[in-house]
Amino acid sequence: MRLDLVSIARTAMSDYGLVADFDAAVRSELTHLPPRAPVDGVKLDLRNLPWSSIDNRESRDLDQIECVEELGNGKVRVRVGIADVDALVHKNSAIDKHAFANTTSVYTGAVTFPMLPEVLSTGLTSLNEDEDRLALVISFTVDGDGETSDPSVERAIVKNQARLTYIDIANWLDGNGPAPERVAQSSEQARQLKLQDQVAQRLRKLRHARGALELETIEARPIAKDGQVVDLELTKKNRARELIEDFMIAANTTMARFLEARGVPALRRVVKQPERWQRIAELASTHGVTLPAEPSARALAAFLATERTKDPVRFPDLSLSVVKLMGGGEYAVELPGKDHDGHFGLAVQDYTHSTAPNRRFADLVTQRLMKSCELGETSPYSIDELAQIAQRCTEKASEAQRVERRMRKVAAALFLADRIGQNFDGLVTGVNENGTFVRLLAPPAEGRVIRGERGMDVGDKVKVKLVATNPQKGFIDFARA
Repeated sequence: MRLDLVSIARTAMSDYGLVADFDAAVRSELTHLPPRAPVDGVKLDLRNLPWSSIDNRESRDLDQIECVEELGNGKVRVRVGIADVDALVHKNSAIDKHAFANTTSVYTGAVTFPMLPEVLSTGLTSLNEDEDRLALVISFTVDGDGETSDPSVERAIVKNQARLTYIDIANWLDGNGPAPERVAQSSEQARQLKLQDQVAQRLRKLRHARGALELETIEARPIAKDGQVVDLELTKKNRARELIEDFMIAANTTMARFLEARGVPALRRVVKQPERWQRIAELASTHGVTLPAEPSARALAAFLATERTKDPVRFPDLSLSVVKLMGGGEYAVELPGKDHDGHFGLAVQDYTHSTAPNRRFADLVTQRLMKSCELGETSPYSIDELAQIAQRCTEKASEAQRVERRMRKVAAALFLADRIGQNFDGLVTGVNENGTFVRLLAPPAEGRVIRGERGMDVGDKVKVKLVATNPQKGFIDFARA
């Protein structure tokens, strides 16, 4: 079956109030872009440091690079370079207004709808390999216990010396594959990455001790070629992904504290204490675990860690249930000196989004706030403006997730369309008034059981037959085999 996936994705963008195309004003501004970002006033040149990036193989909008430096006594200085997008995307420009309209890039598998035009996001403001770029360098020191200190943020000229991928670095670190070419050619890069991995593990160990939740949900990413879905690929955690995740959490926390210390109102990424904690406790009790009466990140983290070890097959579905009961994250304005909500899932009190300004508008706003601090200028945003931005970023992030979720369902139904009548092993993931739902173990697609569902319960391993698909709507129907 052939479907125009790009057309379906564009319709989904429109249905959820997102803008698929750049208008004439944006295109006009692009014709007047300089060949590179101006470096006037940037005195720090860090191009000689062994920077590298680690991202998905297909990623071309590279927002951050990393390097580390041993200081002695078990301490390591971590530097995270963030693309200086603001150097070329100015507040209230047509490009900036489009970025505010969507507030995020949308990745559908069939087509990407970038927040910024690709001449910027994958070109002039992307930290591409072997290219001189402007960056905001967030630095902090990590001791042997994973505690951070001595934060700083400053503008610099940088150069990415190795564009690396999660899968290649994870395989190399685990001893399951060769070093990527740039790593094999440089003993310094190899030493760097191994030290980065060690430091990331320190950071992660401390976060988990403080109650950071280790969740793992299954999302099958459609792989499209020539407009057709050729595979459904699971994004799995690995050491390289965890390395970058740990560095980005530390960098975002550092940035939040940097702005707080300077008395600057700023955007925060907040996940409040779960209002449905009692339901989470009831869920834990079905696994023989008693959680405290009041929300406790540490208790929940311990329960999840135990279940992950005990039943790894069902753990992603338990994770998804907890995520839904916790509620979604949101953006909020933090006023210095005032009490504010932290990030329950990460077990940190101070957290902003700052590390992906090519892809998220909130990060671009945070970048502008930081730069105004560095230059001793008045904040470019009033508190009312920040509140409006926070609300819009929250709303549009949710709408972008709906577009991506719809396209995953469309892709899964299309991928299975020619396998009607085949039997599959699956796991029951939901039983409610809307029906009984099963996720196949391979390929990782989910659908509704329309016959023989009586007696099925969440967590049951079952065998089902595929009886129908409707790719246009993203429907998949099963019967008990």
